[in-house]
Amino acid sequence: MSAEELRVAVQRLLSQVGHWETGRWEAAGPSGTRADHMYGLVQRLADLGAYAEHRTPRPVPREPDMVLPDQLRVMTDDLLAAGAPDDALARAAADVIAVRRAL
Repeated sequence: MSAEELRVAVQRLLSQVGHWETGRWEAAGPSGTRADHMYGLVQRLADLGAYAEHRTPRPVPREPDMVLPDQLRVMTDDLLAAGAPDDALARAAADVIAVRRAL
């Protein structure tokens, strides 16, 4: 069930931010910009995927903000393809939900 929860959480987040333009990504709050929050999520998903594949995590390239939804899709697909355990998928889904609320 965790894989499906992750897919649903990611789709909801993508529906929320997929149409954003640069100005919305640059809006800042007390803990950084919206883009900073999203990039942090992308990096954490990449890290979970690396652990699931038993490899060393690497930094995700920081692309222009408009690419963040695509990076989220790719990291989610990679994490699911890596066969991450249910607890990792549940953590990822909770993280996606938390970022969605923060945005």
